[in-house]
Amino acid sequence: MDWRSPATLCPCGKPLKVVYGLAHPIPFDQIVDRTTTSLWRYRPVLPPCKPISLGEGLTPLIPAPKLSQNWWIKDESENPTGSFKARGMSVAVSMAAHLGAEAVGVPSAGNAAGAMAAYAASAGMRSVVYMPRDTPRANIDECEMFGAEVNLVEGLITDCAAALRARCETDESLFDLSTLKEPYRVEGKKTMGYELFEQLGRLPDVILYPTGGGTGLVGMWKAFDEMQALGWIGSERPRMVSVQADGCCPIVTAYHQGTEFAEEHKNARTAASGLRVPRAIGDFITLDLIKKSNGTAISVTDKEMIHAAREMARSTGVFACPEGGATLAAARKLASSGYISEGDTVVLFNTGTGLKYTEAFESVD
Repeated sequence: MDWRSPATLCPCGKPLKVVYGLAHPIPFDQIVDRTTTSLWRYRPVLPPCKPISLGEGLTPLIPAPKLSQNWWIKDESENPTGSFKARGMSVAVSMAAHLGAEAVGVPSAGNAAGAMAAYAASAGMRSVVYMPRDTPRANIDECEMFGAEVNLVEGLITDCAAALRARCETDESLFDLSTLKEPYRVEGKKTMGYELFEQLGRLPDVILYPTGGGTGLVGMWKAFDEMQALGWIGSERPRMVSVQADGCCPIVTAYHQGTEFAEEHKNARTAASGLRVPRAIGDFITLDLIKKSNGTAISVTDKEMIHAAREMARSTGVFACPEGGATLAAARKLASSGYISEGDTVVLFNTGTGLKYTEAFESVD
């Protein structure tokens, strides 16, 4: 498919993948522009478009010896709009603008909508969001401040996605930026993998990532494949751990059942709004990379993730969102079981700021 035309899904209904001409080794210093502090420092492995940037990326990798030796926190709350979603939206909105889109839309549990609205505002584009009615108020206010048209829907993010699809059928100017339903959000998310390599000087042994739609894991896995093509690494990969909530864990269930696809999680409930994704279009990609990396999938309770977020804050100074707390709760369980050993270099991803989740912290004792 020609990248110069707006693209959503493959005609077969599956996500598209962006491929670059990386047929021979390219030195690290020829890829990384050290004068640029945003994710656009990796321009040779990003789409050829004018960047719409708010300074996203190059977030801190914080040592956390009070949690455990060789454990690190990749703190995505330092991104614009306070979450990792800024990475994907910077690239996706940049490409949408490059390809002539007049307006962009997204179904979101909160952070993706805020990020899209911010980048659309910067680009001078119209933005439309569909969010569950019980989305944290901070996320709703954020979208409205950026000038987005905010539509609150009774139900879950899957219901929001259906509402956006219906809207796009009647509004041809609206381009759908849903997770993995266009190819460029992954390109922004993959830069987390490039940054880990740059900041550590190698790849970690284990990565724990809170998984809703799954683009964080999918993006980093793509980055590792590209690094191998560039000649920076061999076939080694970190063990990729998908962390979900007990109340919404379709990937965890499918992984332990050994199925290729994940069934929709019925009656999904969790205080971590970013994890309340009962069905993901890229489920098969996530499940495949977990298996190929000798990774695993694990769920934790809302109480466990909130308590872990508090521990992370008091031990490291990182005010994690519930999803970030979930990675610490999961790491504790995996260390106790022996899956994580004492000598492993472990990266916990905090995907957003806890400041947007005051209701969640108050609702769980």
